[in-house]
Amino acid sequence: MYIRREIEATIDAMLTQGKVVLVTGARQVGKTTVLKEHLGDTFSYVSMENPRDYLLAKQDAVLFFDSHDLPLIIDEVQRVPELFSPVKWIVDQSDQRGRIVLTGSQTYHLMKGVSESLAGRIRILEMPSLSLREFIGAADNPHSYVPAQIAKPKRVEDLDIWSIIHRGSMPELLDNSVDWDSFYSDYVSSYLERDVRDLINVKDEAKFYSFMVACAARSGQLFNATDIGNAIDVDHKTVKAWLSVLQASNIVRVIQPFWSNVDKRLTKTPKIFFMDTGLVCHLTRWTTPDQLRNGAVAGHVFETFVVSEVLKSYMNAGANLRDVWFYRDAKKREIDLVIQEGHVLHPVEVKTAATVGGDAVKNFSCLEGLSDYEVGLGHVVCQTDEPYFVTRDVQAVPVWEI
Repeated sequence: MYIRREIEATIDAMLTQGKVVLVTGARQVGKTTVLKEHLGDTFSYVSMENPRDYLLAKQDAVLFFDSHDLPLIIDEVQRVPELFSPVKWIVDQSDQRGRIVLTGSQTYHLMKGVSESLAGRIRILEMPSLSLREFIGAADNPHSYVPAQIAKPKRVEDLDIWSIIHRGSMPELLDNSVDWDSFYSDYVSSYLERDVRDLINVKDEAKFYSFMVACAARSGQLFNATDIGNAIDVDHKTVKAWLSVLQASNIVRVIQPFWSNVDKRLTKTPKIFFMDTGLVCHLTRWTTPDQLRNGAVAGHVFETFVVSEVLKSYMNAGANLRDVWFYRDAKKREIDLVIQEGHVLHPVEVKTAATVGGDAVKNFSCLEGLSDYEVGLGHVVCQTDEPYFVTRDVQAVPVWEI
């Protein structure tokens, strides 16, 4: 069963703006399926996983393009960087837009080719795994999450949020006959054997796996390279290099702290978030939803889920992820998320409880008085079924209102 994806409308918009559209994303988030389903009636399709097409593209790019009609989808294009220059030449022969769509799962290799050959000709989208909006059938209007008053709440019934968090957001897992643990075991093995080997020369894959586990155990927390290095017996420089691999392959996101002094932002410790809570649970061996719900890490995993949903809303809309921050000051007062809307800051707190009071938002006042910024409506994302006001300027909302 195909679930309509939010990013479809954004792809359509990008096809009218750029001569080439690049869709990146982690493995198995559904890039190929979406493009075939959404564009298959009008676009030809070729994959660089196909040995014959791979060899032809490698050996004779001119003949490759002579053999495939435009408009064209080229899947896993990072495997054949030789195609970037011919793509540039082809699209430069016409003023037509949206004739070539490229996809791939390794941001580093793709960005290198794009920056060298296709600058100014390409629009780039990063596709995430399934969002909760898509899961509940609310994918018609892709928009980045900015806290606003919920006047007409969505009607969502019988949603077991902890089962969704635990199961993960990979489309293949919508099929309940697919074994959860086997899926993620294969996923991690494939990731280590393909993406990690391609991106860096890791001599000890078992050590890199331990690094992934250590990061998963710290999802939703401040990223401390020295702490992780000590835990797995590698130096902090290696930890930072390996983190860049997880970022390049779209497994994790790092969120920076908001600081009104731009220069100081660069010196503050960021937070790390996995984009798929199912992978977090697999790596950290929380093997059932009930274990997770009642376990010591429930709060961090719930926050990881909420933050990943916020980030997915920006990715699906093609919006700027740099508008998503968190806040932590010298007194260690924290706000889980700060959503920047121009010069308006919207504070967001994440709580596993269903009922929250004013104490949950006491740190929101930290944003008041920052020069050049106003404080907008805030949210507490929690396990309530219905929105309600915590204070005059803060509304508690369920996860599906993100």
